[in-house]
Amino acid sequence: MRSVVLGGGIAAVLCVPLAVSVTAAGASADVVLSHGRPVLASATESIAWPASSADDTTDGSRWSSGAAGSGTQWVLIDLGTAQEVRRVRLHWARAYAKAYRIQLSDDGATWRDLYRTSTGDGAVDDIRGLSATGRHLRVLATQRGTPEGYSLWDVRAYGPGRPAPAVNPPATADVPPVAAGLSAPAKKEIALKLVSSAENSTLEWRSEYGYIEDLRDGRGYTAGIVGFCSGTSDMLAAVTEYTRRKPGNVLAGYLPALRAVDGTDSHDGLDPGFPDAWRAAAAGDPVFRKVQEDARDRMYFSPAVRLAEADGLRALGQFAYYDAAVMHGISGLRSIRQQVVGRLRTPVQGGDEIAYLSAFLDARAAEMRTEAAHSDTSRIDTAQRVLLDAGNLDLATPLNWEVYGDRYSVTG
Repeated sequence: MRSVVLGGGIAAVLCVPLAVSVTAAGASADVVLSHGRPVLASATESIAWPASSADDTTDGSRWSSGAAGSGTQWVLIDLGTAQEVRRVRLHWARAYAKAYRIQLSDDGATWRDLYRTSTGDGAVDDIRGLSATGRHLRVLATQRGTPEGYSLWDVRAYGPGRPAPAVNPPATADVPPVAAGLSAPAKKEIALKLVSSAENSTLEWRSEYGYIEDLRDGRGYTAGIVGFCSGTSDMLAAVTEYTRRKPGNVLAGYLPALRAVDGTDSHDGLDPGFPDAWRAAAAGDPVFRKVQEDARDRMYFSPAVRLAEADGLRALGQFAYYDAAVMHGISGLRSIRQQVVGRLRTPVQGGDEIAYLSAFLDARAAEMRTEAAHSDTSRIDTAQRVLLDAGNLDLATPLNWEVYGDRYSVTG
């Protein structure tokens, strides 16, 4: 058993603690707050090892994440009401976390570290001397101690309050919606809104099919739902596909000019009629709107999400890759990623996801600063970084962020 007593305020709580005596003033008055309360887990190996086993009173039952999927997993207990937590006891099975955090939240989206360590060795961790209040308690495992994933026989949270009534949730191996990646429609919609807040200054990305202007960034015209550019091939690809699906459309006649200006910031052959033709197609033709969505998914969203999934990143990391792909292209995303994997392991390789994603955002911001037109890095600093600092790796709502001085929120 590894027992830890903390004291001296939040600064001490956030340090990797030393093992000391298990005795702690006031601990005898505390009661178990977590038994029988609803539990969610980011992944479950099978119905034999459900999330609900992490806080039941049955001997021999446990939660197991399994070895597949992200290197970061969590188990979350709803304490029912805001509770003061003074002690947390974790009983690990063979598959334990080398690095993990114990966190509290009021809303299930913004998390505060109550305790963290990078030297976990399994068995029983009994952490005392804590002092913080929240409704939701989460064990966030960020680095594996074994190849098998993570497994807990028991999670017990103690405090001086009155426990909320126990419930009997059904045993299930389903992944809860909050833990889904961007392949889930609801999470994809959140990602599209986040990108639109930076690209179009609105959450209503479906209103931007007809957007078009020259941003004077060396890429010619920028248009549509993700900023297809006349100078970077993606606008040419979109109009080519539109013409394949609907020959004789209002943009088809501009294909020779789009081929000629590809790779430049020139408008030769496009002015004065191309912007109006783009707007007309977007306003009156559902085929063109569908072409934009398909092009976005084919060129940016799907390859970025697949790469992030292969690296073991959760929804926030998948979004960070997608946003980088929209601005820098897939090749640019891969280049930024390569700068990071040259010195840090990805989560699927056993690295810490929070450290890896923080380094990726640093590299992305540095790349943006090399271009004058994109030197404002607030889409990193006041959006993605804010969500990472809040521990919101799953893009759980409510979300609140700021881009280029404008504030946005998604509540559900």
